[in-house]
Amino acid sequence: MKSSIIFSILCISMQLVLVSTSVAQAPKGMGKSDPEAKKVLDAVSAKFKTFKSVKAAFTLKIENAAGKVQGTKTGNVLMKGVKYKVAITGQEIFCDGTTIWTYDVGAKEVQITELDNSSGSITPQKLFTNFYDKDFLFVLNPEVKRAGKTYQVVELTPIDKTKPFFKVVLEVDKSTKVIMSTRVFEKNGNRYLYAINTINTSSVIADDSFVFNAKKFPGVEVIDLR
Repeated sequence: MKSSIIFSILCISMQLVLVSTSVAQAPKGMGKSDPEAKKVLDAVSAKFKTFKSVKAAFTLKIENAAGKVQGTKTGNVLMKGVKYKVAITGQEIFCDGTTIWTYDVGAKEVQITELDNSSGSITPQKLFTNFYDKDFLFVLNPEVKRAGKTYQVVELTPIDKTKPFFKVVLEVDKSTKVIMSTRVFEKNGNRYLYAINTINTSSVIADDSFVFNAKKFPGVEVIDLR
């Protein structure tokens, strides 16, 4: 699978701007969200807003309908305010809050675009906060315990039924209030598991980490789409 496609799937649950965590207003007949699930998600959002920066290592697994792993990718993400950098096998994405550089390692090509908040552009920040705010109905499932930790499980259903996925399941570390895994269920049977392996919320990250420096990547073709 191409790295660009993988990043798009990884970003299903990612979007910019920390907005208010109001309960989704679904069309008539679709039911309502679970207030207890909202409490968990609100706590996640509130906790994330206290972080000055985030540095995390993650694994992205692609599974078929039977749960068999079809592929695995690993990567790292840096976040600081509205800035971010994502590095996943074969691709790196930089964003300084205004400009996005998407670097395809294999093609030795970088595309430059502007960040357009009005279009609902995708960024890692929303993975850790309230990407559920107006797009999903959500319920709280039973907690699970694994390796000495307790995880709160929230299941989300998209209000827009034209989405390629029909369900997203989050596992939230009950003690830290951080989303540690996101599993996306597609209508075609594929599943995508985005799991946080390590996370550091006290790192000092330089601003130039979020800017693509062409001098560090000699021979790379620059395609400016702005």
